[in-house]
Amino acid sequence: MANIRSAKKRIRQTARKTAVNRNRMSRVRTFVKKVETAIATGDKDAANAALKEAQPEIMRGVTRGVLHRSTASRKVSRLNARIKAL
Repeated sequence: MANIRSAKKRIRQTARKTAVNRNRMSRVRTFVKKVETAIATGDKDAANAALKEAQPEIMRGVTRGVLHRSTASRKVSRLNARIKAL
């Protein structure tokens, strides 16, 4: 355990930011899962609607720093390709 005051503060900050980032990533995964579920059922309209909701959430993950820009673009692109293949 840290003894220095600044190190203790850094531990508190890291714990707080980790919790926030974990919630953000969980939210992104939930939205992606909704799209994948709609794709699995074969409902193209529902999948498109779910993707329209998921896309801003994924991009918000980029803005907040929990996802890399390329990773987010790749996820959206692959989901979109899977919907078009239906």
